[in-house]
This record gives sequence, structure tokens and C-alpha cells, in this order.
Amino acid sequence: MYVYDQVDRNLVNERVAQYRDQVRRFLAGDLSEDEFRPLRLQNGLYIQRHAPMLRVAIPYGLLSATQLRMLASIARRYDRGYGHFTTRQNIQYNWPRLEDSPDILADLASVEMHAIQTSGNCVRNITSDEFAGVAPDEVLDPRPLAEILRQWSTFHPEFAFLPRKFKIAVNGAEEDRAATAFHDIGLYLRRGPAGEVGMSVLVGGGMGRTPIVGPVIREFLPWQHMNTYIEAVLRVYNRYGRRDNLYKARIKILVKALGTEEFARQVEQEWALTKDGPDTLTDQELARVSAHFAAPDYGTRLADDVEFNRHLSKNAGFARWAGRAVNAHRIPGYRAVVLSLKKTGVPPGDATAEQMDLVADWAERFGFGEVRVSHEQNLILPDVRANDLFTLWEEARKAGLATPNLGLLTDIIACPGGDFCSLANAKSIPIAEAIQRRFDDLDFLHDIGELNINISGCMNSCGHHHAGHIGILGVDKDGEEWYQISVGGADGSQAGRGRSAIGKVIGPSFKADDMPDVISRLVDIYLEKREAEERFIDTVGRLGIAPFKSGVYGSPLRTREGAVANA
Repeated sequence: MYVYDQVDRNLVNERVAQYRDQVRRFLAGDLSEDEFRPLRLQNGLYIQRHAPMLRVAIPYGLLSATQLRMLASIARRYDRGYGHFTTRQNIQYNWPRLEDSPDILADLASVEMHAIQTSGNCVRNITSDEFAGVAPDEVLDPRPLAEILRQWSTFHPEFAFLPRKFKIAVNGAEEDRAATAFHDIGLYLRRGPAGEVGMSVLVGGGMGRTPIVGPVIREFLPWQHMNTYIEAVLRVYNRYGRRDNLYKARIKILVKALGTEEFARQVEQEWALTKDGPDTLTDQELARVSAHFAAPDYGTRLADDVEFNRHLSKNAGFARWAGRAVNAHRIPGYRAVVLSLKKTGVPPGDATAEQMDLVADWAERFGFGEVRVSHEQNLILPDVRANDLFTLWEEARKAGLATPNLGLLTDIIACPGGDFCSLANAKSIPIAEAIQRRFDDLDFLHDIGELNINISGCMNSCGHHHAGHIGILGVDKDGEEWYQISVGGADGSQAGRGRSAIGKVIGPSFKADDMPDVISRLVDIYLEKREAEERFIDTVGRLGIAPFKSGVYGSPLRTREGAVANA
């Protein structure tokens, strides 16, 4: 993984000192709330419902064991003993004190981490595939280019005050595990006809009030021009993006208003001015950054599958877990393991300090000291010897990190919602827990098969509800919490047959107490209508939303339009 040099360390330490003085002046009354707000946001500190919330950057979801231990220490020392991993591969702390925030940033800096640009109208954390570097379907390792983008965009003076926040994802595999098409810029790495390295560029994807699957504006961009081309995109956006309306300020609105062809034309025109300028990447620069992502020496730890296969044949519980949580690896005898943060009764994405310490220990015992954070809010050990998997499973079970529900209905993606977020219209966590409890039967879950549920507490879509096979959106109705249902969304991963799609709303919203019943009816309709081994997303694709709508609204349920829902 990338290691800071002295310039990096100086930059981050200077930012900590600067922020410490800003906090001191604010607490002393020398800075007003309006003056302090942009300063704290630039350092990842929000003011939420009950306390400040600090969002810490985890670049492209990659952590060392040392860094994860520091995140655990921060949770234990400054928070309430846990952290929340997000859909954008960051971690959030929900209960830090403002007075402690400079010390937290100093602790982060000591392990080469920070919270810079995790908020504000700037380029946010660059996200990518949690299996980067180890996935068998990988065409190109996205991490070096993601790191180059991170370095290029951090403190970029021209793009520090964009019309709105800006998110970039880089995918280098055949399967899209980063929801790439739902980002402001999505890069799909690929090889050209002669084997040359490049990328397809999508611009204007996003969720929120106007969900859009990003259109391709350039089919193939040579990797050397990545920075200059993205710079051109940002300049067009910075120049013409709307600043008069917060809800129409994202780049997707500009692309839609201009049309994809016209937007692409303007980007090409802008790019022509800097195409071969000083920001053009060189072989030397790519080699410098790529050296930080060299593969570990697997040869010193020869591995095979003998013990793994023996345990699979003798232990049904282990086999069930391995079938969901253990992923193929490009090196024979190794596997990538997903540790579920979706145990029933625990807010999705939450991990305790003790669990984080254990995962850090496992990363060193069973791998090469690396941990990944997934878009689905789980943790990954990318390099586990197959014959160590049974021992890992036994320990993970004791720690509550081996629920065999990956990709199943209770592997719910959810934002913190109204329990914490000041922007939320409704709670997400209680809805997720109620649904998990209704379906807390592993045999039934496996009978249902792959089915993704995403929950957002408001239209900002931090839970990516638009991309859920079943999406749940919290809405406010005269001060009460209601929930709108959509079906048929897909985030580009294999769970969605490799396509990205926006779910369709099936009708009026429901009261919180009815949500487990609503999900049960949707599942019953699917089980009744599916063909052979057809998955939920495939059944929706074949039949549309009509049977789901009529099945849910065909008998009494409380909706916001009345006491009884009718088709």
C-alpha cells in the first residue's frame, strides 16, 4: 500500500496544527459558527443530531493492520467504542467531542491517515474494488491510478470549491464492485486492441433526487491522460455547474441539461488546451506509485486446499459460510474473505473497537497485514491461505463477524439515518433490524437466494437505495416517518448481472411497523413467480413491477395516502 514520504507527512501534520488552532479560536469565541463551518467541514467534521460526526478517509478502501488498530483506538478513546463503515469505503465516528477532534486528527496522522476532503464541495475519497490486486477477473489493478488521482486531487486549489461534492470511482475488473456508474466520474480500466492500457470514462452518474446511470463520454482514454482529461471535466463543471440551486448543482444535472454529446464536446475542447501539458502522466510516475502496490511474496507461504476441502466436506456450518464469504484468489491456495458486519441486531456497517483489533490481528496472522473496506459496508481479508480458513471461521464466529449472509437479504446496506444524521427524514437502522429479525433464518435466506436491500434515510441516498434490488427510502409525512419502496435496482456487480439500473417505485409509502410485512410480501411474490434458479433481480427484469405492486397493495397496509393500500 502507499507509504507517505516526508512531503506527505509534513502536509498532513501542518493541516492538523492549522485545524487545532481553528478549533481553539472557535471555542474561544474568536470565530463565529459561520466562519468555523467551512473550516471544520474541510477536515471531515459534521454537526449531527446529537454530537459531531467525524468522517475519516480510507483511500480506495485499503487499510494496514496498524491503521485499523488506530481506528479501534480512536473508537475506544474518543467515541463510544465503535465505528461505522460507509458505502464509500470510509469510516465515521458518531460521538466524538469537538474539543477532541484535533487530537483525533493527530492520532490519524501518526499512522498516515486523515479526514481531508471527506466533506465539502471538492473531490472526495477515491473509491475502488475491494478485491483489487487479488481478483481473478481483474484486467488491471486500479490502485496505482486511484492513488495518483488521490494525490492529484488533494488540496487542488482550482477544485476546492466546486458547485457541489464530487465523487470518483475506478474499476479494473470485469465485474464492477464499486458502483462505478453511479459516480460523478467513473473509470473502467481496460486494454485496447494492441494491449495498450486505458479507460472508459463515464460522467454524470449519481443517486440523490435525480438518480442517473452515468453515460460514457469517452470510450477509450490512454492512461497517460487521466489527470488532464479529468481536469478538463472538472473545469467545464466548475465553469457551468449551477451554484444557485443546491439540488441542481451536481455534475449530472449539467450533463443532462447540455446533453451527453455536447458535454463531451466541451470537455474535448477544454482538454485540447492541456492534453500534453505537465500533468500528463509518465511511465516513471506510474512505476513510482505502482511499486507501493507490489504483490506480497506468496512464494514464502506455500499454500494448497487440502485441509480446506477436508473441513468443507465435514462441517456444514463452515461450508455454508465459505460458500458466501470466501472468494476466489488469483494465487492458487489463497482466498479473499469477507467478514460480515451485518449480524442481526447490529447496525449495518458498525464494528466495535474489539472487532477491529481482532481483524487487524487476523490480517497479520492469516495474511500480509492488509484489510479492505467494501462498498457493501463489510471488511475483507484479501490474502488468506485456504488451509487457514477453518481456524479463521471459528474465531470470526466468536467475534460476530461470520454471519453467512453475504449477498443475501439480511446483508443490508444502510446509512445511519435519523438516529444520527441531521439531514435524514426517517430512521434506517431500526428498519434494517426489523427486516433482519423477520428473516433471521439461514435456511430460508439461502432458499430466497441473492437479494440486495438498500436503505436511505433521505433523498441524499447515502444508503444507495436506488441501486438496491429492493430499495427503501425514508420520507417525512407531516412529521411522521414513512418508507417508499422501489424494486429492480442494480449497482453493476454480479449480483445485478453486471448491469447498473435505477429501481422503480412501486407505489405509495408505508409506515415503519409495516416494513417487515412489505418485504415479506415482495419475497413471497418472487418465490411464487420465479422460474428455476432465477434470482429476484431477474424475476423483476422479466415481469416488471406490476405483480409486485399488486401483490403488496392488494390487501390492507397503511400507506401515506390512506389507511388501506390498493393496487
